[in-house]
Amino acid sequence: MGLPRPQESFERPYSAPDPPSAARRPKLLALLVALVSFAVAAVVVFLVMPMGGDGKQARTPPRDLTGGTPDASSEPTSGASSEPTPGESPAPGPTPAQPITSLPKACGTVSKGTIGQIIPGARPRESANSTLTTCTYSATGRAFRWLRVEAHLYAPGNSDDPVKDAQSYYETQWTQAHNAPLVRTIRLEPQAGIGDQAYRWFKADKGQPTVVGQVTARFRNAVVTVSYSEDAPRGGQDGRERSCLANAARVARETLGALR
Repeated sequence: MGLPRPQESFERPYSAPDPPSAARRPKLLALLVALVSFAVAAVVVFLVMPMGGDGKQARTPPRDLTGGTPDASSEPTSGASSEPTPGESPAPGPTPAQPITSLPKACGTVSKGTIGQIIPGARPRESANSTLTTCTYSATGRAFRWLRVEAHLYAPGNSDDPVKDAQSYYETQWTQAHNAPLVRTIRLEPQAGIGDQAYRWFKADKGQPTVVGQVTARFRNAVVTVSYSEDAPRGGQDGRERSCLANAARVARETLGALR
């Protein structure tokens, strides 16, 4: 046991303890908070203010009566519209030509007057069916003077495209005329003004003193071939070209005119 503690001569007044001081925020955290606040403020300003920064509210294009928003493509143009106006019917197109349905009588396509001038005293001989007719007029006493008219028909009931088939046949005849081995071709060229397509061919027979003027023409779905022959001396075959081709062309026009 020790000595007793001496009594103090004054009383110590009581005082409450001081509150602890707040911890200081780190400087890095304060900097991050400032940056985030600045970014949020910038986004708000961008959404509220229009682009350009003039402080005015952006105008929206007016809406039309249909509820849509017009754009540049809806502006009127100076050119005329290709669409027909309401109540206006489009102009009708050309009516396609009707195909030929049948051939006339084989020896009935050329007039008697024409035959009398080209082949005086002619004797006709014909052969015919529904798609091919042939009529040959022979001169009396002159073996090499004759006129033959052939008509080929591509009937609509026998073909899906009769005009195309007639065109194909015409082109085949044109090609074969360039490679005919038994004749000497003097002239072979397209012929204008007869049917839809035509060519004329003036040739001399290599084995006989004869010349032939031929015209082949297509009209719609029919092909007509007219051949006119007459005798000519070997030295004067070329001189018969004009008259032979003229006779063939005359008969071809009459024959095409008889087709319906």
